[in-house]
Amino acid sequence: MKKPHIPLNKKIDGSVKRHPDGYGFFIPDDSDIPDVYIAKHSMHGVMSNDRVQILIKRDAGRPRGEIVSIIERDTKQVTGHLKKINATQGILHDDSFAWGEDLKVGWSLNLKVEDKNWVVVKITSYPDSLRGFQGQIESVIGDISDPLTDNERVLSVQHIPFKFSEKARAEAERLPQDVSESDFVGRKDLRRKNFITIDGKTAKDFDDAIFVEKIHHGFRLSVAIADVSHYVRPGTAIDKEAYERGTSTYFPNFVSPMLPEALSNELCSLKPKVPRLSLVAEMDFDFNGEMKSSKFYEGIIQSQARVTYGEAQEIVDGEIPSQLTHVKDEVRCASELAHILMQRRFKEGSLDLDMPESTVELNEAGLPVDIIKSERLFAHRLIEELMLAANVAVAKHFNAKNISAIFRIHDSPKEEALVTLERFLNAFGYYRKLSDGQLQKRLSHALKEFSGLPQESVVNMLTLRSMKQAKYSAQNIGHFGLGFKFYTHFTSPIRRYPDLIVHRLLKASLGIKGYSRIHMSELEEAGSMLSACEQRSVKAERLILAIKKARFMHQHLGDEFEGMISSVTKFGVFISLRKFDVDGLLHIEELGGDHFKFDEENLRLVGKRSGRAYSIGDIIQVQVAAADYQAGRIDFVLAKGDKASDAIKKKSKPPQERRPHENNRRSVREARVSRHNRKDQPASPHNSRATSARRRKRSNNG
Repeated sequence: MKKPHIPLNKKIDGSVKRHPDGYGFFIPDDSDIPDVYIAKHSMHGVMSNDRVQILIKRDAGRPRGEIVSIIERDTKQVTGHLKKINATQGILHDDSFAWGEDLKVGWSLNLKVEDKNWVVVKITSYPDSLRGFQGQIESVIGDISDPLTDNERVLSVQHIPFKFSEKARAEAERLPQDVSESDFVGRKDLRRKNFITIDGKTAKDFDDAIFVEKIHHGFRLSVAIADVSHYVRPGTAIDKEAYERGTSTYFPNFVSPMLPEALSNELCSLKPKVPRLSLVAEMDFDFNGEMKSSKFYEGIIQSQARVTYGEAQEIVDGEIPSQLTHVKDEVRCASELAHILMQRRFKEGSLDLDMPESTVELNEAGLPVDIIKSERLFAHRLIEELMLAANVAVAKHFNAKNISAIFRIHDSPKEEALVTLERFLNAFGYYRKLSDGQLQKRLSHALKEFSGLPQESVVNMLTLRSMKQAKYSAQNIGHFGLGFKFYTHFTSPIRRYPDLIVHRLLKASLGIKGYSRIHMSELEEAGSMLSACEQRSVKAERLILAIKKARFMHQHLGDEFEGMISSVTKFGVFISLRKFDVDGLLHIEELGGDHFKFDEENLRLVGKRSGRAYSIGDIIQVQVAAADYQAGRIDFVLAKGDKASDAIKKKSKPPQERRPHENNRRSVREARVSRHNRKDQPASPHNSRATSARRRKRSNNG
């Protein structure tokens, strides 16, 4: 293997990560250059994620970087827990160790600030300045113990904008409340077609409507998507702020929308019985699910019914709600086509990781009253398959027309990740090599082996962890998880900015006036930016779930539960409870009076004296010891009165009975895995590897 090139005595640019002990690591912009160690003395005044320029030198045979200059500060606003000093001054402690020192803050007398409030602070001077590290409080979120502050706190921590500017709000207020007849010109009138929307019960932003009919050689699928690009034009305040958000962010009983609600919930939303502008993908399929043709055009539709997933499932099962008899045939026809498309997709190698999602039920005070695993219905898959088909059709259109576009891509897993996954599967008794033959089909076979077994959820989770993140890019490499050579996001422009870009490009390709192609460099920049926005939203959704789960388990301190070990690390095991969809850490120090060692070869903790082993999939009785709803952490101990030797119900095989493994170089990483579920992104690793949070509007992320 070729050694990485380290350019000594040359200045190079990149970003820096600060370690709690004060030293740092430099991450070069050039991916061919390895990360470089930065000594503590050179990190003075530097914060995590700052863009810096360094000079690399060799010290005692080891490359070390000296920071030459700070190019750009990444952190301009922070949130934190205020320690009040006097009427107008306080401190935010550097609990994350990302700043290098505590932040001194001030505020105006007309701002009501209390000790221990959670606050949003604008940084006014940095640690390397003469004034020192200082900031000014911009807003007060409130008391951290109040669950109603959770949403705003998480959005602020993740730097997600959640308030629209006065200019954007003014633009939204000037928009018409209804579609006008003048907007119909040049559009295909589809109002007599029985289009329907299928969404969650609480959804208000209806991006997509479908109409499926049988034709002589198969099926005709029409997917009508809200024509956001007609109303949101480049250069407007609404467009600028939508781009900065990148996506809507969904929390339990709350959404931080990408677009003002006048658009997302009203003018663009494909509500029933009202005319709405749409961009339509019309596709013909044969009875084997092969797409024979596709075309795209601007349309005007009128949804004939707002169908929930539960109602759609009832129709599929033969129980027809009385208010939906007029669209029962359309739902059944859509179901038939979705079955064919899904079977074809899996046969061609698309992965099927259909994991249940967490549903957090809150009361009016924002406190969780229950946490459950919400199993997916076929109705979810039905709409998912039809959205996938539309996304593929648009991506193929761009390729056929040689149009620079933004694609949804997903690279294949790294070899080390597959080696680790193979070791997990071996521990469960599956010994086939994943590297023999087409990888997608090998993975699919492994997943089928555990379908319906107690280990199914753990195997799905472990496979999910092995995947790379899907992202947006102008360079198409295909989509590994879905098994598609061409794929993009077209179906959700109300809540995803990449889809809005795709709509504009599609209209330009159709010669529609007022739309033009976008330069490749702009698309590449947008791909990077919007992928980062998506991950920011994923982190926020994961964090709010963790916080709400910690609040819920705080009510159960001291209670005992049965759980399954979902991950093993050097510092302990993670337990997923059976009764509630909650996971937490059982620290290695809580495993009993023995010295436990991490067996990397077999991915388990083993007692040095007793030989007791804690392995993934083991059933264990635990007690809730702590629930930190500030950080979103839950800690367990072994159940009271339970000897450590009795805690494990399912014993692991002793080391000598396990088959040998090779190339064990990586330890198991801590991971709490959940998902974004969105219509055109099946609930699986081909999304953003590990996504989380219950989406108010279901839609799969490919």
